[in-house]
This record gives sequence, structure tokens and C-alpha cells, in this order.
Amino acid sequence: MRVVVIGAGIVGLCSAWHLARLGAEVTVLDSGEPGSGASSGNAGAISAGSVAPLAMPGVLKTVPQMLTDPKAALHIPLRYWPKAFPWLWQFVASARPAKVQATAQALGALMFGAMERHREILAAEGALDLIRETGQLYLYRDRAQFQKDAGSWALRQQHGMRLEFLEGLDAIRALEPDVRGDYQLGVFIPDQGSCINPRRHAEVVAAGVRRMGGQVLRQEVLGLLVEDHRVAGVRTREGEVRADAVVLAAGAFSAGLLAPLGIKVPLESQRGYHVMLPDPGIALQRPIIPADRKAFISPMETGLRIAGTVEFGGLDRPPNPYRAELLLEDLRQVFPQANSEGREGHWMGHRPCLPDSIPVVGPVRAWPGLWCAFGHGHLGLTGSAPTGRLLAQVMLGPTPNVDLAPYAVERFG
Repeated sequence: MRVVVIGAGIVGLCSAWHLARLGAEVTVLDSGEPGSGASSGNAGAISAGSVAPLAMPGVLKTVPQMLTDPKAALHIPLRYWPKAFPWLWQFVASARPAKVQATAQALGALMFGAMERHREILAAEGALDLIRETGQLYLYRDRAQFQKDAGSWALRQQHGMRLEFLEGLDAIRALEPDVRGDYQLGVFIPDQGSCINPRRHAEVVAAGVRRMGGQVLRQEVLGLLVEDHRVAGVRTREGEVRADAVVLAAGAFSAGLLAPLGIKVPLESQRGYHVMLPDPGIALQRPIIPADRKAFISPMETGLRIAGTVEFGGLDRPPNPYRAELLLEDLRQVFPQANSEGREGHWMGHRPCLPDSIPVVGPVRAWPGLWCAFGHGHLGLTGSAPTGRLLAQVMLGPTPNVDLAPYAVERFG
């Protein structure tokens, strides 16, 4: 089977890797180099237990802050409000308790065994050094602050996440000696992991695709090639690329390629930022997350990365340096002694976000030959390897024991 994968982000590359391993003739197309988009700038967290959606019960109370507080962890600028409103309406509606439970079930099924799936690919490519299995540590100032997130933690525990509570700063510092500030409660998740270089991770997977006979080409896809009401390939600036199947894994840009087929998907860009400190002067063993800011402070092989914030603003607006500067404030709350000299320029990437927090994975019923793998939001790295394996099995066999209905693009009507 000839398969074209649109998108050389980590989701598209993992899909291509599994397809190639099962014998498909794979071509990956992207206007950029492998992993050069949102996949290069994430926090590196591999969080299979993160089944709680962004929209939890009570989220409506936070909407005014999203609109008015430029420092809010999730911010929608007032000028973008008219465009964001339809998405936000669906987002709030998805916070119903029954919907939240269904979402957690879907995410849990998709992300199950994520670390094992990443290990499977990296072991085959001789790059297991890219992942650490030292857990993640969330910090709270007190129990009252923790209670604001108690529902989310309870949902994760229902789906098997193991938590260890660290009471007091001394207990926190026994695990991470360089932590400062007034944090009095730590939530340690021992079974989660992280990647120490997301860009290299993507490049390794791309090299694996080539090793198995596939191609990873730098070509911009302009549209889908349609014949006899089926998708028969893609159109690029260099010409047509024909295929038996096309996998759409273009992240936040996927909706634009579906629109000409009459398929409307409420896909927004979570504009995420990071700052890199090459010589921070502190040593961490795992990602540390000050929970009030939802920022990840992650040790990388090239320094310390502070990543996070969710800003809406679409695909075309320039980055907002102020959002990146907020990340340095978050860092100082936990590590006031950190050295920020020589920091690299601000990075911004487009994380593809759907209002119900469930990615689109599987076939498009109305258009034979077209498959989807996009919309993972802040779980793109986590979900990439299990999504790639699932999609390849559905396309080429053996048929997995997973119901694809929750991930169907048709759920949006």
C-alpha cells in the first residue's frame, strides 16, 4: 500500500514509522524539516495518565479571567473573542460531568502504554537515551490550592494514575533539592516520564522511516487530490503525489485541508511558548510543574526549558513576547536562584486543540482513502507513538481492540 502522510510532526512521523514497519510504502510530506514545528518546542512530558480534559466542571467561572487577565495561564485576547466564541461555547459544553467521564475514557484508551510505545520505537532506532522515566512533580502552595484541581486528580486516579503526596518544603526538597519558594505540597507521579530533546526525538523517528524504505520530503501540501469521490493523493507545489491512502497529520493546519471537502472541524491553535536557559545553575531530575501556572520546567540535554501557557490567536498572528516573559516569572516562583543569562529567543508553536480535548484519529467515512491523526493538544508527544501504532493497525492489520468512534471526525456533525 502506498501511503502519503501529511505532516512531519511527531504524530505524523510515528504514524509513518508504524506504517512502514507493517510494510507500507510511506512518503511523509511537510513544508518544514522533521519536528521543526510544534513538536520541537514542547515540554517533553510523556504523560499517559493525563486523561483529564482541559474543560472540567466549573470551567465557565474561569472564562472572564481568560478574557481579561493577560497573565492567565489560558488567555483569549479580546480582539480574538469573536472568532474564538464558537469554539469556546463547545469547550464549555464539553465540561458536563458525563462528557468529562467519556473524554477521560477515550483519552485513557488512546494513551494507554504510551511510554512502552515510545520505548518500542526508540529501542529499534538505538535512541533510548532520549527518554527519562523519573516521574513528574507538581507543586502547590497549600492544600486549599490543591483542592481547586482535586477533581482532575481524582479523575486521573480513577484511570490508574499513581500519586505520592509530599507534605512540606523539606519533603519536596528531598526529591528536588533546588526547589525554593513557599510551596508546601508536592504531587509526585512516579510512573510518568519525559523526553530530553523533542526535536531530536522527531529526527530519530524520521530516520527510522527512511531506514525502513520510506521517504521524508520537504514539500508543501496545497490540497488533497480527489477522484471519483475518494482521496487519491495530494497536490504539492512540485506536482501530484498519488497514493492508496492519505494520513492527515498536519496538526493545527489540518482543518484547512479538510474544509474543501465540506468537513468543518472546530480546531484551534493553542499557541504555546517556551524559553530555554542553556546554563540555569540548577539541576533537576524530572519536569517540575507549578500547578497554579500550569508551566512545565523541564531538564533537557541542551539546558532548562520553561514551557507552557495557552494563548488563542490563530495561525497568522505573530508571537506575543509577553507570554514568553511570563514563563520566566513562573520559573522565579520555584527557582529564584536560577540563572537566566544567555537565554535563547522566545519560541512559539501551534498546538492543535479541539474543544472536547479528544484528537481525531481514524478514517473519514465520506471520503475513502483519507485517514486522520491530529488534534492532540498538549498531549501530542505523549499520544504520538500510541496513535501511530493504533492507526497503522487499523489501516493494515491486525485489527486492534479499540473502538474508534470517540475519535471520529464525524462527531462534529
